[in-house]
Amino acid sequence: MIPSSQGLHLFLLIGQSNMAGRGQLEPEDQVSHPRVWAFTKNHEWIPAIEPIHFDRPAFVGVGPGLSFGKTLADYNTSIHIGLIPCAVGGSPITMWKPGKYFAHTESYPYDDAVTRTRIAMKYGILKGILWHQGESDSDGDNACLYEQRLIELIISLRVDLDIADIPFLVGTLSMAYAEQNPYAITINKSLKRILGIVKNTACVDTNGLAVSEDKIHFTTPALRELGRRYAETMITLYS
Repeated sequence: MIPSSQGLHLFLLIGQSNMAGRGQLEPEDQVSHPRVWAFTKNHEWIPAIEPIHFDRPAFVGVGPGLSFGKTLADYNTSIHIGLIPCAVGGSPITMWKPGKYFAHTESYPYDDAVTRTRIAMKYGILKGILWHQGESDSDGDNACLYEQRLIELIISLRVDLDIADIPFLVGTLSMAYAEQNPYAITINKSLKRILGIVKNTACVDTNGLAVSEDKIHFTTPALRELGRRYAETMITLYS
């Protein structure tokens, strides 16, 4: 049973496929933690096991969310962690604006995330937002605009969720992808600069994390490690 609202710390998981999870499921990813919960598509709390996301049912797998929740719960044994999965595979950052419809998943990424989070906040306290996205913006038309668009997204979410300066964590794109796409390097530079521009933000570096053959999606062990890195960074920002 989930605890009272004061004891449930909520975290919004947004971005595209690496946050949603494309890692191959393994037995340990099906093991829940007694204090880590996931908010389902039907707005119900269940013990969190992978896959947490549901953006593309035929493709979802292991992501960073579960290991993030477990790491945070083990760090602070007095709380429960509530994960709000809202990442959408393939979505460019321009789809993360109010009213934007993403035909690939027949969804409104931004609006859906805000609506689901507001409902989840009836049960707990929103403590942070995790973002991993940028592959769909790694081109000549969008990479140079990414930094400003990300700043606008952070401001917009903080206003719409009515929590000024809520911790906002971003993660870099894989080094393997950046090595074959120079625009991904531009995206990574923007992600790393954000903490010097917007208060209470941080960048989680993915250096050293293995990727699958497509050079974009992290492997299952790498996604678990990415979740731990997000958690370790979040610990420094929130209370």
